[in-house]
Amino acid sequence: MITYIIQRLLYMIPLMLVISILCFGLILIMPGDFLTQHQFDPDIDRAMLEREAERLGLDRPVHVQYWRWLSNAVRGDFGTSFATGRPAFETLFGPGMERLGWTVRVAVMTILFTWLVSLPLGIYSATHQYKPGDHLLTGFAFFGMAIPNFFFALLLLWILVVPLNVGAFGLGITGVVAPEYLGQPWTWGKFVSFLWHVWPAVLVIGTAGMAGLLRILRGQILDTMREQYVLTARSKGLTERVVLYKHVLRNAVNPLISILGMGLLQALVTGELIAAIVLRLPTVSRAFWEALQREDMHTVMAGLMFFTILLLIGNLIADFALAWVDPRVRSTVAHN
Repeated sequence: MITYIIQRLLYMIPLMLVISILCFGLILIMPGDFLTQHQFDPDIDRAMLEREAERLGLDRPVHVQYWRWLSNAVRGDFGTSFATGRPAFETLFGPGMERLGWTVRVAVMTILFTWLVSLPLGIYSATHQYKPGDHLLTGFAFFGMAIPNFFFALLLLWILVVPLNVGAFGLGITGVVAPEYLGQPWTWGKFVSFLWHVWPAVLVIGTAGMAGLLRILRGQILDTMREQYVLTARSKGLTERVVLYKHVLRNAVNPLISILGMGLLQALVTGELIAAIVLRLPTVSRAFWEALQREDMHTVMAGLMFFTILLLIGNLIADFALAWVDPRVRSTVAHN
């Protein structure tokens, strides 16, 4: 297993190098650059723009810019933000890694919500096939996968603000905590405020993933129930509960573990971005989106490499978890 871990970690190095080249190239072929937005400003003349381009290195050839960035990145320096003048990581993660902290908290809550809800609902739907409860959950799953995150977030805000009028009770619903708790140490009041503010974001981000997991688990359980070893277990007189949880579920859950790595990235970036914009969450994905709009190259590259590392780590964790629950995978890893 140790050899397998070392091999996987070594594979990440050339993969990250290739991804960095692709990302850097995509950024540079975008129309314009960070200074383009100032070209039509009457207070800034062409000579000033040329001096600024020289200072930022934007006038150099592509391969020179990439080599300069890469040589600094391997030393842990991902450059300086063009927009803020601060280190790119600080612009992305916030002072004291504050944005990263809020992002991780929201992601953990979302993953817990997604898995803790989808697993029992998927089991219930599969064991009550074609019953009213199964049809209801199937309809919910299709709704969750079909509704766009931005529309769901706006709809949820409308429900909370107009029919429920939560503002009349002095309860805000955007942000991560009430304004008076920002920058303050954690207390019971701040934790309660966080739970109140985070649940709309968790619901918006987690609904699509929960619906997808529910459908996958339902299909896997139904397919596994037709396997020969399950029929043999039933013929031995084992109860349905034992057959389900000891034989069926242990094998049906494997595909869910395999997509755990992508689920981690989705919770942190894909769905979280929409919720961060609509619900005003001070998260990493929102800072990354703002850097993209400004074409802040160093901050964008820092964000892309962070997301890449996150995806690779998520897939690595998923592989280890799959080897832990599946003896066949564990045996393959041991032989390799």
